[in-house]
Amino acid sequence: MVNENMKKKMQAAVDAFKEELIGLRTGRAHPGLLERVSVDYYGSQTPLKQMANIVAPDSRTLMITPWDKSAKDVIIKAITVSDLGLTPVNVGEVIKVSIPTLTEERRLDLVKHLGAESEKTKVGIRNIRRQELSDLKAELKEKLISEDDERRSAAQIQKVTDEMVALVDQITQQKEKELMTV
Repeated sequence: MVNENMKKKMQAAVDAFKEELIGLRTGRAHPGLLERVSVDYYGSQTPLKQMANIVAPDSRTLMITPWDKSAKDVIIKAITVSDLGLTPVNVGEVIKVSIPTLTEERRLDLVKHLGAESEKTKVGIRNIRRQELSDLKAELKEKLISEDDERRSAAQIQKVTDEMVALVDQITQQKEKELMTV
C-alpha cells in the first residue's frame, strides 16, 4: 500500500546524495572529480565532460584531452576557479591535473562536510515521509481509508524511511572510510 511515488522520491534523494559525493575529493584521481566543472565556452556554460575526454592514468593524475584544442585555456581557467583546489597544467595536446595528497585537517573538514550532506539528505527523506503521513491522515479524515489501513500504511512508510536512512548511513560510512584512508 506504500506509494511507489514516495519510494521514487526517497530514492532520488539518495541518488542526489551519491552524485554530491562523487565530487568529494578522496585524494585519489578519478574523472568524477571534475563532474561539476562548467566551462564558459562561446558564451554558454558547458559541462567539462561534454568538451573533453577525462581519464585517470594513475591514482594521482587526471589527463584531460579537449576535443576542441582551442578550448584548452578556458578549460584550465574553469578548473582553476572551481572550488576543487586543483592546478591544471597545459602539456601539449592534453591538460594534466595532479591531485595533491590531502592533509589531515582537510580530511577532517571533508568528513564534516560529508556529515552535513548526509544529514541534509536524511532530512529530505523525513520530509517526504512527513508529507506521506499527512496525506494518509487527510484520506482518513475524508473516510477514504479505514484506521487500520492508515496504521498499516504508516508502518510501511516508516519501514521504507528507515531503509533509506540506513542506506544513506551506509554510503556515508563508506565514503568516510575512503576519506580517512591515507
